[in-house]
Amino acid sequence: MFKKLIIGVLAIGFVAISCSDDDDSAPVVNAGTISGGPFSFNVDGEPDFVSGITLDATSASGANSTWVITDDSGNILGAPPTIEAVEGVNFDDAGAGSCFIWYARYEDNSNLATATTVDEIDGTFDLSNSIEVVRNQVTNAGKISGGPFSFDVDGEPDFVMGIILDATNAFGTNSTWVITDEAGNILGAPPTLEAVEGVNFDDAGAGSCFIWYARYEDDSNLTTAAAVAGITGTFDLSNSLEVVRNQVTNAGKISGGPFTFPVDGTADFVSGITLDDTNAFGTNSTWVITDEDLNILGLPPTLTDVEGVDFNAAGPGTCLIWYLRFEDGLQGAEMGMNAGDLQGMFDLSNSIEVIRTCDANAGTISGGPFNFVKDGTPDNVSGITLDATNASGTNNTWVITDDAGVILGLPATLMDVEAENFDAAPVGTCLIWYLRFEDGLEGAVVGMNANDLKGCFSLSNSIEVVRSAP
Repeated sequence: MFKKLIIGVLAIGFVAISCSDDDDSAPVVNAGTISGGPFSFNVDGEPDFVSGITLDATSASGANSTWVITDDSGNILGAPPTIEAVEGVNFDDAGAGSCFIWYARYEDNSNLATATTVDEIDGTFDLSNSIEVVRNQVTNAGKISGGPFSFDVDGEPDFVMGIILDATNAFGTNSTWVITDEAGNILGAPPTLEAVEGVNFDDAGAGSCFIWYARYEDDSNLTTAAAVAGITGTFDLSNSLEVVRNQVTNAGKISGGPFTFPVDGTADFVSGITLDDTNAFGTNSTWVITDEDLNILGLPPTLTDVEGVDFNAAGPGTCLIWYLRFEDGLQGAEMGMNAGDLQGMFDLSNSIEVIRTCDANAGTISGGPFNFVKDGTPDNVSGITLDATNASGTNNTWVITDDAGVILGLPATLMDVEAENFDAAPVGTCLIWYLRFEDGLEGAVVGMNANDLKGCFSLSNSIEVVRSAP
């Protein structure tokens, strides 16, 4: 070993000199004595510097001087010119092992400034005693970077990504990642970075998590400890990355349906709707029923109230059922307003569709067509028949329109139709129809147009009544 060699040389008072025919003319060099240390550092990625080294140069001599740093095999790692330069060397960068610091004086005939090992030095030179710098290799987790991460606890999966591990100085037989809460309780120990990026942090609820990288030896209980404070043995945790999970208003999820009802005058109620409010959050809650355009039709406060709504009364179309969680100050949650315009802190769940189909069927009428001459003699239709085999609809009436669809009359029965005097109408064409409809029909009024009827209804085919001039 180089260390033993140097100690042996110094013990016999060796002074290296250049070859010369006249020994009396050779200059004598003396490096003096250095003191300080010894130093002991842990190779842990943190910079390590020596300090407090002093040089006793009382007897020192030699034209040139430098400091020399070697490893324990005598390889020259560096030649800092001054003690300040020596104290600027980061010994953590050298890895595990031992370094030795020397002071040297030498003449111009020496190759000390260019030699790579102590064995190669020749010419006139002298090395002082050495100071040892021990670099202990301890378990070191290195450093991680990425984040910080911030997610909303809203039932939607949240994953971290872009985490980087700098394992340049990492050391330890075993490794794992560790996720803790704010109190240091260990929530999980994913074995790889890929496993960390597969963790759904939305499941953890509101609060903060911390991600760590760990290196450890077999004597550590790191994989079984319940909290960081309970880890024993040889281990090291890296710096941590924070994952903030913000609690926001969340309505959860509803399931059930979809529902389809015929608008037939019979009450229709939904049932079997369930609410998964595992991650639901919000001071206030209600149920909301809208149409397809999100116009608010009702705000039943409970699920029981929702199941008490008669959807048959709404007429044909589609309704949407929602669950709403919100904080005080919500604006726009009113019937007649639009759920798309809600303002404040709130969340709407997914919706369940309620389709209300119109099953009204007026059947088929036959008879005619009729042609009358407007001559002052009453003209009445007759022989009209109704095939109501497949007819449906709670309510019915007959409708007489002109050829543009304007309603001229609404005779209640076929007898009333046959009692109509078409000679009293102006020259032109009338149309006779049969109408079946459910409650809530709009537009069935004399003077309105049959093309503008709204609701659940069905018009039969029409029979033409032509009124000609004399």
